[in-house]
Amino acid sequence: METRIKILLDNNYTYKRYLRYNSYWYKILNRNPDMIDEFIKEVKEKYKLRMSDKINNVMDKIQMVSKFIDVLR
Repeated sequence: METRIKILLDNNYTYKRYLRYNSYWYKILNRNPDMIDEFIKEVKEKYKLRMSDKINNVMDKIQMVSKFIDVLR
């Protein structure tokens, strides 16, 4: 595996954890290091780390607080 990819994976616990559970990515990244962007995209989709997921999460929390306040009235 290329050094830059190894460093990237070692510095990010989420990537490392995903790689452990989905070991087929070892082979893919060893053979084609350019697939690192696809790997990162898949990790973000799996763990809901995309910006849209974060926005949805905040909106859900706001709705929950709003409903809680309505119940208290």
